Amino acid sequence: MNPSRETLAPSSLGRRRFLSRIGLATAFFTAPGLYAETLMATPRQTEGPFYPDHLPLDTDNDLLIVNDSLTPASGEVTYVSGRILGPSGEPVRNAQVEIWQCDVNGAYIHSHSFNADHRDPNFQGFGRFLTASTGEYCFRTIKPVPYSGRCPHIHYKVKARGHELLTTQLYIKGHPENDRDGVRRGIRDQKALDSVTVDFAPLPGAKAGELAAHFDIVLGSTPEM
Repeated sequence: MNPSRETLAPSSLGRRRFLSRIGLATAFFTAPGLYAETLMATPRQTEGPFYPDHLPLDTDNDLLIVNDSLTPASGEVTYVSGRILGPSGEPVRNAQVEIWQCDVNGAYIHSHSFNADHRDPNFQGFGRFLTASTGEYCFRTIKPVPYSGRCPHIHYKVKARGHELLTTQLYIKGHPENDRDGVRRGIRDQKALDSVTVDFAPLPGAKAGELAAHFDIVLGSTPEM
């Protein structure tokens, strides 16, 4: 099943409201001529030790609500969206985008996570989205937070036809912990570093303080679909 077709939000939040936020988040960053220049392939980054060792029952693209719970996760609500693109900027269809990140307490959904005894049970921690012909994806999650030894980040993995195409990480532009993060510093090229470091800005038209971040992922080669 395409995760983008699943039930994305509980009735208490309202499906229409959630979908309208997705529209705002994606439209906000659409600009003509965005890919006029040669694209840089998104740099690879380590998967890290906390890819879920047991997937949650709910793996849709709304990480704030687990199944039909009425209690949302703690943290700053953030819509992370973008497109999966080939080397020349062509959208990649049927790419499975996975994200995972720690909760507001710094805990992952992993049996050996830091701070596991304080994990937020209302945070899904992992989500999937299958791209359509436009290559677009969108997740509702929380703004990432730092934990011991790491600046805030969101892990990404892109798959297609059963193959892993890219694993990388997304960072918050201007965060004071960025330059002290050894994983992030491993990206030596400044343009490559800039490509995985984005603004988390207020979502236009939002009344509850939601944020939006736009992250396009450029693959080094076009997968055979």
